[in-house]
Amino acid sequence: MENLIALLVAAPLLGAAVLLCGGRALDRVGHLLGTLLAAVSFVIAVVLFSDLLGKGPEDRTLSQHLFSWIPVEGFQADVAFHLDQLSMTFVLLISGVGTLIHIYSIGYMEHDERRRRFFGYLNLFLAAMLLLVLADNYLLLYVGWEGVGLASYLLIGFWQHKPSAATAAKKAFLVNRVGDMGLSIAIMLMFTTFGTFAFGPVLGATGDTSEGKLTAIGLMLLLAACGKSAQVPLQSWLGDAMEGPTPVSALIHAATMVTAGVYLIVRSGAIFNAAPDAQLVVTIVGAVTLLFGAIVGCAKDDIKKALAGSTMSQIGYMILAAGLGPIGYVFAIMHLVTHGFFKAGLFLGAGSVMHGMNDEVDMRKYGALRKYMPVTFVTFGLGYLAIIGFPGLSGFFSKDKIIEAAFAKGGTEGWILGGVALLGAAITAFYMTRVMIMTFFGEKRWQPDEDGNEPHPHESPSSMTIPMIVLAVGSVFAGGFFSIGDRFLHWLEPVTGHDHGHAPISAGVVTGATMVCLVIGVGLAWLQYGRREVPVVAPRGSLLTRAARRDLLQDDFNHVVLVRGGEHLTRSLVYVDHTLVDGVVNGTAASVGGLSGRLRKLQNGYVRSYAVSMFGGAAVIAAVTLLMRAV
Repeated sequence: MENLIALLVAAPLLGAAVLLCGGRALDRVGHLLGTLLAAVSFVIAVVLFSDLLGKGPEDRTLSQHLFSWIPVEGFQADVAFHLDQLSMTFVLLISGVGTLIHIYSIGYMEHDERRRRFFGYLNLFLAAMLLLVLADNYLLLYVGWEGVGLASYLLIGFWQHKPSAATAAKKAFLVNRVGDMGLSIAIMLMFTTFGTFAFGPVLGATGDTSEGKLTAIGLMLLLAACGKSAQVPLQSWLGDAMEGPTPVSALIHAATMVTAGVYLIVRSGAIFNAAPDAQLVVTIVGAVTLLFGAIVGCAKDDIKKALAGSTMSQIGYMILAAGLGPIGYVFAIMHLVTHGFFKAGLFLGAGSVMHGMNDEVDMRKYGALRKYMPVTFVTFGLGYLAIIGFPGLSGFFSKDKIIEAAFAKGGTEGWILGGVALLGAAITAFYMTRVMIMTFFGEKRWQPDEDGNEPHPHESPSSMTIPMIVLAVGSVFAGGFFSIGDRFLHWLEPVTGHDHGHAPISAGVVTGATMVCLVIGVGLAWLQYGRREVPVVAPRGSLLTRAARRDLLQDDFNHVVLVRGGEHLTRSLVYVDHTLVDGVVNGTAASVGGLSGRLRKLQNGYVRSYAVSMFGGAAVIAAVTLLMRAV
């Protein structure tokens, strides 16, 4: 079975190579080939999963060594894979949801002239993400990490004829490079500290390493996670990433890129467990981003950007849980998986709405679409109920567990984190109910475009609705299935460990408080948007609303502090270069030139001048000699 692990990565990587290098001859079948190879990876994942299930909990590990990548004196880097319960969970999610998104893209990108290239990029994305979660060392993980960054750049900017898409792709690429510096520094620190990059030796030696070094490594890993998972302060790229085709949004926001940071922290759990200061910073980042994304989602009229704010917030829940250590590792991954189902379904549902509305994204120009798009309405509605934590659906089981784990942290920290998580649940219920009402309820508000063409909403083709239905089923049942007998906890516990903590209140009280928050959020949204007419043009709104529309001024902050600050720094460096560096260089050159010019006058070529110089020199020497004898 070990020999099958490499095929998980090889199948989509082969698809990317063939589709991107095969030329126009593959235009007619490229989308089918790309989808087939994604499905092959998923089938192999299911086979390997079945094999792991047949083993004991402590023996569910498979390894495959392909070759020595960089074998030099004192430095060994291998291309080798490690498959355990944690990586297996990600492999199933990435290949399974990724295949559904490929199928959806067949219909969504049907009329795009560059569809073959799009599927090549999708395959490249899957291959890079699978490499990331299967690597058995941090250096190989870094290769997958950078591959995901490259593929996301290509996919976000796929419609590069739109300046906004090209700008968004560059923004995502540059912001992620900041986070990637953190990962590269962490890997360097690991090598100087442990002498290796491999997970086993690094994570097994944390008990013999100083807390200061582990804190530095942990903070650098967190910086990397902030970039990939769009957490404060590196979250500004996520909303703009909506400029890419909708399947890209579903792939990036649900199953792959934004979950990479959560994987990195949980996989490196031994480092964070031994560095409580770094662990505390992780929880703070998660809690802040949780509220940040939720508030932004409340003010967006663009349906995809509202869901982008939601993704930022939900990943914040996962990062918060990961920062709780063994109390929350399992629940961070559990929510990651359930989120993969309902958020992918929500994005694909948004794409279906756009498909039927001539690519219109403004929810103020929707309304009453439940009558025209019943399948989209039901599947999107189930995803909506799951994400707000409606009892019995997936989000209810996974997000509530994170809230319970936050309180179980104990002390003042536990009360603060638990309170933030509850507040986030209320805001989530508000903004998602807002999206649901503005899109599917009320009266129709769409209008003719500039050319006089009025949208004619209709249901999407089966190639788009079938993946939505499958994801809706996962949105309903996945959380409950994982919770039966704590099977998901028992599945991951041998890898992540688990600690029940010291909850100051019972799970029943937490569930009751969460339900109260849910009702409050839904009720406020209904009063604001369900019982009142939704204006086609957004009102000016309060100061907070206006700030949230501008992503809580994150781009303004970046522009003032980083862009303008960088400009001022550059001008200062230029001034120093011109005045000090160039002054020294030019002054030295001028001095040498002036001195040489004066000395040159002594070398005029006239014999009489040289004779006078020689006579004068001899006279000086004679005078000095006579003076010294006289003394």
